[in-house]
Amino acid sequence: MYRIASRKVLNPSMIQLEVEAPLVARKAKPGQFIILRVNEEGERIPLTVAGTDPAAGTVKIIFQVVGATTELLKYKMEGDFLQDFVGPLGLPTHTEGIRSVCVVGGGAGCAIAMPVAEEFHRLGAEVTSIIGFRNKDLLILEDEFRSFSDELVVMTDDGSYGRHGNVTVPLKEMLEAGKHFDMIITIGPLIMMKFVVAAAKPFGVPVTVSMNPIMIDGTGMCGGCRITLVRDGQRVTKFACVDGPDFNGYEIDFDEAMSRGRMYAEYERHAYEEACNLMQKNIAG
Repeated sequence: MYRIASRKVLNPSMIQLEVEAPLVARKAKPGQFIILRVNEEGERIPLTVAGTDPAAGTVKIIFQVVGATTELLKYKMEGDFLQDFVGPLGLPTHTEGIRSVCVVGGGAGCAIAMPVAEEFHRLGAEVTSIIGFRNKDLLILEDEFRSFSDELVVMTDDGSYGRHGNVTVPLKEMLEAGKHFDMIITIGPLIMMKFVVAAAKPFGVPVTVSMNPIMIDGTGMCGGCRITLVRDGQRVTKFACVDGPDFNGYEIDFDEAMSRGRMYAEYERHAYEEACNLMQKNIAG
């Protein structure tokens, strides 16, 4: 069992937990993830490591309440326990030799992008961060990004905070103005990452994307997290849990990935509704 050391609400749908997991805290690096279960009957869900404190033995995770398990996780408070907390899994984000990086995060993906920006900052790289949200009420981690970035641009779809528009607008402006990046790292909704890759392609800047497909065991055996890369006209299957989650954005078949991501949408909606009803009954009882 893994004790929740602290809990913080970031916005109406996103919550940050610090979990006591000393072995994970000692080994985890930016870009890696854990798999947890809320209880013995619960499903396994992957969540990216949003930070660690090896001295305290804690691991920070940030989740958005979108499904049955995150609905149950929402009601876990400081001092409560999680059944399982396995990790670190996946490969760390590549940082070697990168002196100038643009980190592009969208929505919940900013929880993953933030520790990546922090690591590049720690290593002495020049960090430009672009973060985007639907509106100002969903904004998270602005202060953290600002402290780790040489330049920060905040975008909102409705213009209610920062600049009006999506994350590709300032990215294109920077590239067209001749700003140099050794690497662009983008983390967020698939459609956002697809357009970031398209924006960078005319300038030949390498783009790394963080993939978060359906995942079960985290070892590559279930095959649920498979994605398709296109290399020299050949289609190559990889598994996000062991080969990623970071991949060359120019090789990703985004259309297939988005199609696979919608496969269980109806099932997930019903499971979420059942979890909501169950928790409401427990609260009322």
